[in-house]
Amino acid sequence: MNKVVSEFNTNVGTVALTDFQKRLAQNYFISLDSVLRSTEEKRLKKSEKYRDPLPVTWANVNMDKLARDVVSMARVGFDPAQPNHINLIPFKNNNTNKYDIGFIEGYRGIELKATKYGLNVPDHVTVELVFNTDKFKPIKKDRTNQHEAYEFEITNPFERGEIIGGFYYHSYTQNPTKNKLVTMSIKDILKRKPTHASVEFWGGEKDKWEDGKKVGKEQVEGWHEQMCWKTIYRAAYSDITIDSQKIDDDYLRLKQMESEFADAELAQEINDNANRKTIDIDLDTPPINHPVNTDTEPLMNGQGAEQPDMNHGQPPSEGPDF
Repeated sequence: MNKVVSEFNTNVGTVALTDFQKRLAQNYFISLDSVLRSTEEKRLKKSEKYRDPLPVTWANVNMDKLARDVVSMARVGFDPAQPNHINLIPFKNNNTNKYDIGFIEGYRGIELKATKYGLNVPDHVTVELVFNTDKFKPIKKDRTNQHEAYEFEITNPFERGEIIGGFYYHSYTQNPTKNKLVTMSIKDILKRKPTHASVEFWGGEKDKWEDGKKVGKEQVEGWHEQMCWKTIYRAAYSDITIDSQKIDDDYLRLKQMESEFADAELAQEINDNANRKTIDIDLDTPPINHPVNTDTEPLMNGQGAEQPDMNHGQPPSEGPDF
């Protein structure tokens, strides 16, 4: 808290934090404390051969950078205590031998940022999945239609069948000529599926382990429908143009943090896969996140940044939305 207060004073002069900003700073501390504990537990569960020697503790966090980042996040309004706002990911920076904290926006966080910084923000955003029993008809703007619209009917609400696509609709009450309809086939939706998407969220097959040995495959149901809907939701708010006149130092800081985290992911991807031959082997232990010789090493359990945590059987709407 003292670090955050100091950083606020450095950037905006000696002023007292608002109650809201104090609460957000506390929420970041509480949330990150939990993340560091769980990440350290996972580090200790790895065999010593593959375990990073640097403990994931507060003593090894780059506190100066964290304080600056929390200031920007708090000013924008991201609250880690709220579901799907922001996810915190520790990753090792070998240049400093400290852990930096990556901030991954959830689908509600993307909505918040678009609403705060957007140009011509819609009055309402509609997001729907379309199943093969539904009736959906897009109405595009032409010489007979003054604005884009659609007709949508759910004929069997309890047995809608398979997902065949979805759409989002930006509507403007005072100026409907600006209304915008975007349709996405199921193929379009799945193209946006993260490369390292977890079957715990999206469903599918995963390795089955018993007594530390792989014994075959098992099917995981996951939350496929919810993940498809959230994919369209993210696209709907990412499609809102940012107003350059609203861009401030905090927004620029967010973009810088996104770039830093993307560079960290790329560095790990290159070191994991470059100049290697494909070798099929059976491991005696479950797969783990092998350490790599990079400048930045994300601690993401062998998955990409789209999978910051497992939902432990809870629907994605109650936890990380990736």
